[in-house]
Amino acid sequence: MFVKDYMTRHPILIEPDKRVTEAQKLMMENKIRHLPVVGNGKRLMGLITRTQLQIPPDRLGSLNIWEITRLLSSLAVKDVMIKGDYLKTIAPEATFEEAADLMIRHKIGGLPVVEDDIVVGILTKTDMLLELQNLLGAFEPGWRIVMRVPNQRGEFSRIYAAISARGWGMLAMGSVRAPKEDEKWDIIVKIRSASNKEELLSVLNGISEQEVIDVRKA
Repeated sequence: MFVKDYMTRHPILIEPDKRVTEAQKLMMENKIRHLPVVGNGKRLMGLITRTQLQIPPDRLGSLNIWEITRLLSSLAVKDVMIKGDYLKTIAPEATFEEAADLMIRHKIGGLPVVEDDIVVGILTKTDMLLELQNLLGAFEPGWRIVMRVPNQRGEFSRIYAAISARGWGMLAMGSVRAPKEDEKWDIIVKIRSASNKEELLSVLNGISEQEVIDVRKA
């Protein structure tokens, strides 16, 4: 999974000398939270987020509506954009995991995707959450199963063997460490074709050393 496959291509861009009010309008009309700021040839110069467009609360209380309007209209995008070391970007060939790590470490919700300093896309936390849904088969009807298994080889294959032996199709599979149990993992499986929950439980409970945590139709 690479950034280039899930980023939004040809994102809406803005130039640094445009008014802040124009950036606000673009973001509201297009329902976006991140607006790359570019110079000649779409070279990245900065990033506007909704946070950058907010007036600090301590200053807001001392201004009336006309003063607020006048202040915003006097500001250019370059005056409020994120830039320099605070501006985080990612390459299109980077992995999804690298993008997620960057967002988490810096507590940001979007990354301009650049190639030779040229903006080729943008990746946001919404893009990543949508792909997480795809990974877990959320858009496909079926049974969602969570199995808690020992941290040892072969546990995936045992679940797969039990499911395939009944002729059930597997839509998705993933794993995470079990909460508060370092020596165990939770395996999430999405399957189809099983007729009912009781039939599923009869098969899953037969897998030794594994525990059924949850079974639900989704």
